[in-house]
Amino acid sequence: MLQRASPLFEAPTDVETTMNDPSPLASLLIVEDSRIQARILSDKLIDAGYEVRTAENGEIGLKMIREQPPTLVISDIEMPVMTGYELCHAVKNAPDLRGIPFILLSTLGDAQDIIKGLHCGADNYVTKPYDPEFLISRVASLLETPIEEEEQEQQLDVTLGGTKYTVKAGRQQILNLLVSTFENAVEKNHELVRTNEELTVAREQLTRWNEQLESLNHQLDSSNQRMTRDLNAAAKVQQSLLPSSRPKTSLVNFSWQFIPCDELAGDFLNYFALDEDHIAIYVVDVSGHGVASSLLSVTIGRLMTPLVSASSLLIQSDVSGGTRIVPPREVAYELNRRFPMEEQNELFFTMLYGVLKLSTLEFQFVSAGHDPVVHVPKGKKPRMVEGCNMAIGWVADMEYDQEVVMLAPGDRLYAYSDGVPEAMDEDLNQFSMQQMMEMIELGQSQSLDDSVSLLQKSVQRWCAKNGPKDDVSILGLEISSDR
Repeated sequence: MLQRASPLFEAPTDVETTMNDPSPLASLLIVEDSRIQARILSDKLIDAGYEVRTAENGEIGLKMIREQPPTLVISDIEMPVMTGYELCHAVKNAPDLRGIPFILLSTLGDAQDIIKGLHCGADNYVTKPYDPEFLISRVASLLETPIEEEEQEQQLDVTLGGTKYTVKAGRQQILNLLVSTFENAVEKNHELVRTNEELTVAREQLTRWNEQLESLNHQLDSSNQRMTRDLNAAAKVQQSLLPSSRPKTSLVNFSWQFIPCDELAGDFLNYFALDEDHIAIYVVDVSGHGVASSLLSVTIGRLMTPLVSASSLLIQSDVSGGTRIVPPREVAYELNRRFPMEEQNELFFTMLYGVLKLSTLEFQFVSAGHDPVVHVPKGKKPRMVEGCNMAIGWVADMEYDQEVVMLAPGDRLYAYSDGVPEAMDEDLNQFSMQQMMEMIELGQSQSLDDSVSLLQKSVQRWCAKNGPKDDVSILGLEISSDR
């Protein structure tokens, strides 16, 4: 019987012709309760040149078949209202419809499905998920070999899984279903082979990726170690530039706290003698955080040193051998000229720079976008002294105004970065200027060191266990009461 059916296996050459140029009378009906799957299959069949209609269940499909019989029916099995088996049985038992080829779409593909398909009269079945091109070839094959009316059907009793089935089917139907079973098995075997090949390729790719990932992790570890060493070295350089000794004078006492929020800080502070009668102090706060900000702050720190030369930023020599203390406003002007923010990756900095003249206790300072300096007269309440200037780097050729504070024995001055008043607690509430002034006032009865330490610890407690999210810099000076 299989030898006489051999032309069915030679059909692909003719099938290709049929697929590419199907008869204009080839009208297909898809019965599928999934709209998405019905749409996908419909689009594929329309692209192959067929006319396509769709029904969402077997009952609607049967009505459409009776009203306008299609050339071929493709039906899902599991559907509401009427299953694919029931629809196929109704079609194959209608004398005027039984010649319509019927393909069942099965999700299981086991032997019981085949028996049920024979029992209901199906001509072919395809297991889900299916390759649309494979299904189209089935359609073309069935359309090329019209189903002939057989005078006598064969009756077979088949017991499967404890259930006895009586199957009435013609020779061609049995052959078609057996052929489709064989083709399904071949197709699934091809899919299995392809899947295994893809799995092998995926495993090989995964192995290569794992090797690459291991190599990249090793490189990353090495880079992180180098970066950690570099950051530690940079932090040591930055720390080395902080005040290490006090000016050799008994007229002024200094105290400071410097708490970076990361390994490297954008804040910087210092104080030093310019000559026997002048002492300079400054606090710098560079915008942002990280390496770029800290490098700029270190660069500024190296420039702000009491070296005497014609090009010095703080002390300039003249041709006669004399020296000149550069006024704070000129220092700010020169820094603004050297560090425009568009040439510093949009970084800028605020600064308070002041010079104390020991003989007169006159403190001249410039505040470039920085928070106010706090003056604490002996025995009186602290007060803020503000300067109204823009930050360094914002505006080219900026002229800076200079402020003056006259100090007296026992007076104190506090300069700080915005990391003090703007420190936040867990609820994002700021420490505030008001609390800062209260802490400074509370520390009046204490030594300068204890007063600065009190302010720093108050900020730390306010931020709780997580600590400040910005650098904290505090610099205090006190005029000796024994003057």
